[in-house]
Amino acid sequence: MQKIRSVPPAPEAFCPRGVSMRFLLTTVAALCLAGSVHAQSIDVPAGTYVADPLHTNVLWKVKHFGLSTYIGRFSTISATLELNSEDPAQSSLTATIDPASVDTNYPADDKDFDAEIASDMFLNAAKFPEITFVSKSIELTGENTGTVTGDLTLNGQTREETLDVTFNTALNPHPMSQKPVVGFSGAMTVDRTEYGIEALAGPVAAEVLLEIEAEFVPQS
Repeated sequence: MQKIRSVPPAPEAFCPRGVSMRFLLTTVAALCLAGSVHAQSIDVPAGTYVADPLHTNVLWKVKHFGLSTYIGRFSTISATLELNSEDPAQSSLTATIDPASVDTNYPADDKDFDAEIASDMFLNAAKFPEITFVSKSIELTGENTGTVTGDLTLNGQTREETLDVTFNTALNPHPMSQKPVVGFSGAMTVDRTEYGIEALAGPVAAEVLLEIEAEFVPQS
């Protein structure tokens, strides 16, 4: 859906003998308008789509003493996209993450770091077993970009947050599954202290970047 920009030759180079320049320019303008309209739609059937767990990831990134960015992920994610393919701004999204599925890839054996992050020190997964995001509005900001504003519930507290989204592409059909598939990338920055997660705030940054890569397939 991204346009490739180049410097075209002079219009006369494309104007066959006997075809007026006015007709040519009108035709070009109509084609450009049609392309612009198409860029605001998605070439798959409308309906209910769900995140493909084999091709969906949520990473979290947080600054560690200002030295580096510590990266973890969640292993258990589900999401449902009610897709309006003709008018994507009228779509809706709900997503759920199991905070106990946190994966830090901690290489040492001195502690269970996954369990520490999932504990009441941070994510409090035993008391609040779901992190959820429910969209309230979608705004298209470009040919393949948009923002999704919704309610994020984390550690039992709900706040409005905005997810920046890039529409990557749609395949209809996918060459392997023979089903329509749409792919998105997203990013959201949250202040964990606003959700009551204050442990080590300072040495470990309050701001956490969430990065999402997701492929959606039709609900079975």
